[in-house]
Amino acid sequence: MQYRRDLASPLSEFMGVLVLCGILFFGGQLILEGNAGGLTDKGFIMYIGIFTQIISPAKALSTSFYNMQKGTAAITRIEQVLRAPVVVEEAINAKAIIGFDNAIEFKNVSFSYEDTVILKNINLTIQKGKTIALVGSSGAGKSTLADLIPRFHDVSSGELLIDGVNIKDYNLMQLRHLMGIVTQEPILFNDTIANNIKLGIDNGTEQAVMNAAKIANAHNFISQKEEGYDTNIGDRGGKLSGGERQRLTIARAVLKNPPILILDEATSSLDTESERLVQDAINNLMANRTSIVIAHRLSTIRHADEIIVLQKGEIVERGTHDSLLIQNGFYKKLVTMQEVK
Repeated sequence: MQYRRDLASPLSEFMGVLVLCGILFFGGQLILEGNAGGLTDKGFIMYIGIFTQIISPAKALSTSFYNMQKGTAAITRIEQVLRAPVVVEEAINAKAIIGFDNAIEFKNVSFSYEDTVILKNINLTIQKGKTIALVGSSGAGKSTLADLIPRFHDVSSGELLIDGVNIKDYNLMQLRHLMGIVTQEPILFNDTIANNIKLGIDNGTEQAVMNAAKIANAHNFISQKEEGYDTNIGDRGGKLSGGERQRLTIARAVLKNPPILILDEATSSLDTESERLVQDAINNLMANRTSIVIAHRLSTIRHADEIIVLQKGEIVERGTHDSLLIQNGFYKKLVTMQEVK
């Protein structure tokens, strides 16, 4: 369609000029020879003027046809999204969940995406206030395991419980309100710094936003901006550096103050200096919270209460950093590889 559109304009111009030249030549001859019947020279000039006005709408027909085809293709793709089936449905008589008191439990949890098995027979208990780290090769199922907790996906088999109740029985919005999520790619919008931090928070005061930014090590760089917290950060936070964008999302999580925190490789795409600042902010954020941390850089999770090593969707090792090194297994291999680098 692009090829035809680009070809249509010069072709229609050429044909329009060609037809106009033909009319002028033959019409002019008829007028000069007196063989034009009732057509006078003034009438002929008027005819030429009308003809030139018709050329532009005629050319627009090809453009409108192209636009209609493009619009049809676009609406087809949009309708696929709008009409996509809801795969995570809330229970009819969903239970209210106000807080998190005891533990998150995975009982024989498996998850498959179409015909591909991602997780197999996961048994894991995350006690309140503990930090659990998920490590393993790319594609081992770490992010999928973390995504099951806020119900971005539902388990294919087994049970996922919070305080002894299957999460499918909870009110979905209240369940997700208990969680703060910091991903590898910061989710920011073309708005002010303050509004990005307050995203999803109904009553975030100016002082609360500032306190959250201080905990996230973001207050200093925000204060150096000409408009401070009212600075517009551009589409997806394009006016900020990677470390600054990440610290804003951490400040958002601090302001939300969730009891459950999910960190999905929050420092993996940063340089050394930014990583240190962001890691300090994460350590402040994790204080007194239940945390699930996905990390490729193993130096950031050495002090986790338990490290879960995943391989091909299964738990192959688990324990503290020191106990896993003693086992001399897959985790020690990962640590050794990173130390060599």
